[in-house]
Amino acid sequence: MSVDKLQEGLQTRRFGKTVLFSSSVPSTNDWAKKLAAMGAAEGTVAVAETQTAGRGRLEREWISPKGGLYFSIIVRPEFDATEATKLVFVAGLAVADALREEYCLKIETKWPNDVLVNGRKICGILAEMNTTNQKVNYAVIGVGINANFDIRRVFPPSLKPVTTSIENEVGSRIKLDNLFRAVMSKLEKAYSLFEQQGFAPILAEWKKGAAFLGQEVEVTDQREEIVGLALDVDEEGALILRLENGKTRRVCVGDVSLRIS
Repeated sequence: MSVDKLQEGLQTRRFGKTVLFSSSVPSTNDWAKKLAAMGAAEGTVAVAETQTAGRGRLEREWISPKGGLYFSIIVRPEFDATEATKLVFVAGLAVADALREEYCLKIETKWPNDVLVNGRKICGILAEMNTTNQKVNYAVIGVGINANFDIRRVFPPSLKPVTTSIENEVGSRIKLDNLFRAVMSKLEKAYSLFEQQGFAPILAEWKKGAAFLGQEVEVTDQREEIVGLALDVDEEGALILRLENGKTRRVCVGDVSLRIS
């Protein structure tokens, strides 16, 4: 990868017009946050071949071997912090659309921030923001896509059954610059829709790929495990469950997995 190759043929108006590239960084999100604090423009993207301290939600490690696409993009939204938390859905929809169109993959979206292929994780998203009261000074959307490597060779045994890569799914390596441009295009389109029409159209499209809805799931966080039927994702991005006692519960934080009976 190189900046020239990533930007060659890029059709976006804002996103990816400035790209910074490194062979290795601890975290593209941390790099992008430093750039944003220094005044980097909206749409600036930090890209790395590898991350030595990549992370997902709840500070979990994100394994970033060479061959993946790891980037973070800076946005400066006009809406307040409660709306900015929904950026993970915007990015998830963009990645899902790009992978579906470019590689004809059977894509699923999983609450709140994962993209799956055939039930296995292929992409994770982490959105972070800097705020003053409820005003968002900037937000950073980090995207990690498993692309040109064989999961069986580079991931630990515990993750092999639940993760996949583009190479594993299509049987060959792909051009990372093409993937980057496809995701940038979809991300700018989804972000503009979010700016202009709010969360409703984003959520409606995102839910079309949410195969976990209508299924028995387990939701876990650092404090508890909840079992129930996944009924819906509401207008605030919360997961609505019907519990085993018949009551409904609104869950704002957690990880979803299908319940194995």
